[in-house]
Amino acid sequence: MSVSDDVMTASQKRKWRLWGMLLFVITVGCGTKPTPPGAVTLLISGDTAGWIVPCGCTSNQSGGLPRRGSFIQTLRTNSAVISADVGGAAAGVSLYDQTKFEAILAGELKMGLVAHNLGTAEARLGAEYLRDVAGRLKAPLTSCNVSDSQGKLVVASHQIAEISGRKIAFVGVLAETPAISGLKIESPRAAILNLLPTLKGKYDHLIVLAYLPEVEMRALAASLPEADAVIGGPTGQSIVPQRSGPTWIAAATNKGKFVISLTAKENERGWSSNVHELNDAFADDPIQTENVAEFHRTLTERDFTADQTSFVTLAAKDFPAGFRVVGSDRCLDCHSSACDAWKLSKHSKAWASLTRTGSQVDAYCQQCHTTGFGLPGGFESVSRSPRRISVGCEDCHGAGSAHVVEPAVHTPFYQQAEHHCQRCHDRENSPKFDYEKYWPIISHGGKQP
Repeated sequence: MSVSDDVMTASQKRKWRLWGMLLFVITVGCGTKPTPPGAVTLLISGDTAGWIVPCGCTSNQSGGLPRRGSFIQTLRTNSAVISADVGGAAAGVSLYDQTKFEAILAGELKMGLVAHNLGTAEARLGAEYLRDVAGRLKAPLTSCNVSDSQGKLVVASHQIAEISGRKIAFVGVLAETPAISGLKIESPRAAILNLLPTLKGKYDHLIVLAYLPEVEMRALAASLPEADAVIGGPTGQSIVPQRSGPTWIAAATNKGKFVISLTAKENERGWSSNVHELNDAFADDPIQTENVAEFHRTLTERDFTADQTSFVTLAAKDFPAGFRVVGSDRCLDCHSSACDAWKLSKHSKAWASLTRTGSQVDAYCQQCHTTGFGLPGGFESVSRSPRRISVGCEDCHGAGSAHVVEPAVHTPFYQQAEHHCQRCHDRENSPKFDYEKYWPIISHGGKQP
C-alpha cells in the first residue's frame, strides 16, 4: 500500500511515521539489521622512489618506512588500520633496485599492506619479475589495466580486504603513457568499468589507486562516482584530500614523505580524509628499523658493483682513451698543500659519516661518498675498491691518469671543478648549499671548517 504525500492528511502522515518507527524497532529487535561496522583507517602511500629511509645528509628530512610504521602504530590506538600503496616504490630496474624494491615491499607487508598498485617504476621491472616477486613475497600487487604482450593481466586486477566488518575493494590503474616495452596498458576508466560488474556485491567501499598525472586523475574521479576515493601518485606535489562529487580525491607523492589517511568511524559509512607529512616528529618504528637493517645485511652479502645499480649512466665507450681514476694518493707528491687542505675538509671524511649509520653498503649513498663511483678505476664496491672511499680529488677535478703520465696535460675539469658540486649537493641532500658561501671553504688554501 502506498499513499501520495500530497494527498495525505496531517493525521495520516503522523500514522505513517508511527508505523515507520515501529517497523524500525521491530527490525532492530529481531536482529535483521546488519551490525554497524567498526572504525577503520586506510593509510595510503605512494611514489616512495627507493626512499626506504631518509639518507641523513641533512636534518629535517621526511619520509622513510620507520616513520611510516610509527605513524601506523599511532593510528591503531583509535581504529583498525590497513595500508595500501599507489605505486612508484622502485627507483630503477637494476639488481640493486630490485633488492631495494623487495625490501620496501617487505616493510609494507609488516605494516598491513593489502594492495600495492603498479606504478611506472614497477611496470618497468617487467611482467616476469613482477609475477615472481608477488608469488615469492606473497605481495598483493594489483593493476586492472596492465597486461603482458599476450594480453594477460600482469598481476591481480584487484584486492579485497575485510576489516572491522567492512569489505574494501582496491583497484589499481596506471597511466597509458609513457609506453613500456613488453606491456599493454588499457584506458584506466575503461578497465575499471569492465571490472566493476564482476565485483558487484563483493565490497562495501571502492578505493582506486591511480598512478596517473593530476589532470588524468581528476578526470577519472569526476567520471567515477562509484568510487569512494581515487588516490593518486605522481602529481608533483601531494594533493590535500578534497571532494570531486561524491568521491574523495588526494595524492601521496614525493618519495613517500606524505601519506593519505581515510578514516570511517564506527557506525558511519562516510569517510574523513587527511594528508600527513612523515617528519622527524615520528620516532623510528623498531620493526621497520630492523627491516632496513636486514636490507643492509643483504647489500653486504651481495656487494653490488656500481654498474649493477641505476646510478651509473656512462658506459666504457663514453670515456676517452686512457681516462682512469688513479686515487688521491697520487696527487700528494706534486700538490702537497692542496692535499693538506683536502685532508682537513669533510670531503676526506665522507665515508665515516656513512659507517655511523650502516649505510656505507647502500649504493644510493656510495655514489656521493666515494671517489669515481662507477668510473674506470673508480669505486666499484665495498670489497673491490676499499682505496676509493670518501670524496677524493678526482671527484672534482676529473680522472687523473693522463695528468700523472704527463703533468702538462690537465685533468678534465681543471678549471671547472666547482661545476661538479651540485651533483651531490642538490636540493634534497644539501638544501642550504650556497656555492658563493661554500666554495671559499673547500677551495684549496681557503679557510677550513
